[in-house]
Amino acid sequence: METVDNSGAPLRLLLGREVSDVCFVRDYVELHFDGPVLRALSDPFGLYGCLGWRFPARGAPAIMRYYVGKTVDGYELDPDWMLAVDFGEHRFAIPLDRASRVGPEAAHLIGVDERGQTDATAMWVW
Repeated sequence: METVDNSGAPLRLLLGREVSDVCFVRDYVELHFDGPVLRALSDPFGLYGCLGWRFPARGAPAIMRYYVGKTVDGYELDPDWMLAVDFGEHRFAIPLDRASRVGPEAAHLIGVDERGQTDATAMWVW
């Protein structure tokens, strides 16, 4: 496991990958990419087209399902503010600031092994 300070390098793993699933797991949200998993432990927010949303507000889960089938074409990381993945005009962001966290960690990225399968030993934490 690697703790990431200011490097967005691990997020390159998501470039060109399609969201295969959006999972709501008790008190956090995951984006699955047929292997890698991006986990939002702090409440994510974003834009889908011109429509803004913030989880867990009413309507946010329905909007978040629209990301399934979208392909990551960019990312942004500001370790004091947020981590975001972009899908053209759409954005999924995870706040990283201390005030938004419910614990010491705000986000996880679970990588893949040499076969492309999810590998929990390849994990980055923000």
